[in-house]
Amino acid sequence: MRIGLIGTGRIGTFHAGVLSRHREVGSLVVADADTARAAAVAEQVGATAAPGVHEVFSWGVDAVVIASATSSHAELIGRAARAGLPAFCEKPIALDLPKTLEALRAVEEAGTELQLGFMRRFDAGYGAAREAVRSGRLGRLHTVRAITSDPAPPPAAYLPLSGGLYRDCLVHDFDVLRWVTGREVVEVYALGSDAGPSMFREAGDVDTAAVLLTLDDGTLATATATRCNGAGYDVRMELSGELDQVAVGLDERTPLTSTEPQGPPRAPRPWPGFLERFAPAYEAELGAFVELVRGERENPCDGREALAALRIAEACELSRRERRAVRLTEIATDA
Repeated sequence: MRIGLIGTGRIGTFHAGVLSRHREVGSLVVADADTARAAAVAEQVGATAAPGVHEVFSWGVDAVVIASATSSHAELIGRAARAGLPAFCEKPIALDLPKTLEALRAVEEAGTELQLGFMRRFDAGYGAAREAVRSGRLGRLHTVRAITSDPAPPPAAYLPLSGGLYRDCLVHDFDVLRWVTGREVVEVYALGSDAGPSMFREAGDVDTAAVLLTLDDGTLATATATRCNGAGYDVRMELSGELDQVAVGLDERTPLTSTEPQGPPRAPRPWPGFLERFAPAYEAELGAFVELVRGERENPCDGREALAALRIAEACELSRRERRAVRLTEIATDA
């Protein structure tokens, strides 16, 4: 199998390494707007560097992996669809609903496959939580608490391009909340704080956010996120039912210190970032994509799943701006 990889930034370089090692990937073609960086990554993993995106599509690849800048995702998804190629794309499809829907229409009209990069679906802890909920082990689920905390803010230049904390960061929690529980979000109430570094205020973004979400069966969920968690990278989910409760992401590397005299000791090596914490999940999702291209499995996370998570993020932005509860029915899907 010959795969084209577009984008050789941090996540693209990681994907290049994974794909180059995969037993079913015979050759890998990589491209980036920074041709020197693409050449360096190609040399590092034994791939072929293409002069540009056009060559990726014209050199006879069987599928494409899109890890380029967010602003290019929708156009590249459409281009892959028109070329009849299955595509894997890092989230999001686009930063707004109209462009997201346009890309999804291109995929549906072409009849091709699009898998989105929501890697938490491939994490062992989230998978075990899903099984605990679906098997009835927890009984009636009544409360879910999701946490995503970055150890340090991203570069200031990234913020205006990110789509904001709800679309860029919490969208992972929104997706995995639906995936683990099997329920839909019907209402959100979101708040945000820009009391941290001034670059967030200048970008019209927030550095910390909290969301109360109501699911369609009455389960209540909270999702919090911050860009300023100096203790380390912290991603967790707690699910509480009438019979039992479980926690995802609670291990010897969780950057959490107990104040109890007999509490567990502070993690000696907290997670530094998302690539380290979710490395096995990233590898598993690309493995799933290869199987999808080979016709060996169903799509584990198609574009409509990404649309559902984006609609929740859009509802959160509206809620934050207007300081009110927002029903998901207020977020149109026919733009």
